[in-house]
Amino acid sequence: MPNALFNFNLQATDGRARAGVYHTPHGDVSTPVFMPVGTQATVKAVLPRDLHAMDASVVLANTYHLYLRPGDRLIADLGGLHRFMAWDGPILTDSGGFQVFSLSQRRKIDTNGVTFRSHLDGSKHHFTPEKAVAIQENLGADIIVCFDECTDPNDYTYNVAALTRTHAWAERCKAAKSRPDQALFGIVQGAIYADLRDESARYLTQLGFDGYAIGGLSVGESKSDMHAMLDVVDPILPARQPRYLMGVGTPEDLVECVARGVDMFDCVLPTRMARTGTAMTRTGRLVVRNAPFAEDPAPIDAGCTCYTCTHFSRAYVRHLIKAKEILAHQLLSIHNLHLMITIARELREAILRGEFQAYRDEFWRMRVES
Repeated sequence: MPNALFNFNLQATDGRARAGVYHTPHGDVSTPVFMPVGTQATVKAVLPRDLHAMDASVVLANTYHLYLRPGDRLIADLGGLHRFMAWDGPILTDSGGFQVFSLSQRRKIDTNGVTFRSHLDGSKHHFTPEKAVAIQENLGADIIVCFDECTDPNDYTYNVAALTRTHAWAERCKAAKSRPDQALFGIVQGAIYADLRDESARYLTQLGFDGYAIGGLSVGESKSDMHAMLDVVDPILPARQPRYLMGVGTPEDLVECVARGVDMFDCVLPTRMARTGTAMTRTGRLVVRNAPFAEDPAPIDAGCTCYTCTHFSRAYVRHLIKAKEILAHQLLSIHNLHLMITIARELREAILRGEFQAYRDEFWRMRVES
């Protein structure tokens, strides 16, 4: 049964590119959408008011990190994530699956779940599908996702076994979910193997979820492999439900993955790059900390309307970087996130006009000419 509180209205298609609106209890999300990542219940160096100013409509938080610190029960006692982080829009939490496999120490996997040691203090913990759902219900996000197993993409035999676990865990997550005010997304896995991706998309579709995440990509495989896997799942996943590509977020990724039927994106890259003194632009990356920008009066990106570009020069931002001022991280994070959100909005507008391919062609022309 579809969740009556969540509805995806597919408004237009242009080729395989899609534009829609996802209705949630905390507001509507127009797609395609880029979702800023707030791992620890905060988007690094960015205030909620700044997120609103750049028209961010949904943010992410991380189940694994918030379970370890400050604890999901504490957050529940304090009114849930929306109140805790002072964000009144939609929130998505991942299940912690990726972090369990990428950050935790000495993990042990069996059919029941994963036993692991915290990357913070070495303490021992055990995640099951039921526990992952319970933590996310305590956190109170609008959209939660199934507990899955992330794998090394280079081992086919292991990926077959991992996919069996992921599918069994998806069934258990669906059975464990009890809050009607949360949507549950299944996660398609299968690494870079077309037969496994096909199997996973069909299996999860048969189970039935409120939306479908595509996991296990952008973890070291080539762009061509990533695109090939999207090509596999696109015709299988239900057209009238949102598709969320997990952990993917550069301007070129947005353009090319929207072309392959993706609606929702998230990535830590915009804020991570900001902390290294690097700006994202439509024509590529700009390493603002480098010496050539020491006396440059131009904004980071001449065509950008973000707070950073309309108030400050490259020279000033570089000065902040060299002086190790926190404002440098704030200004570059604002710019990078604004760019990603703007490109997603432009893609949506192009799809609604029936001009997606023209937008895509112009995007790549600008990249090549730069």
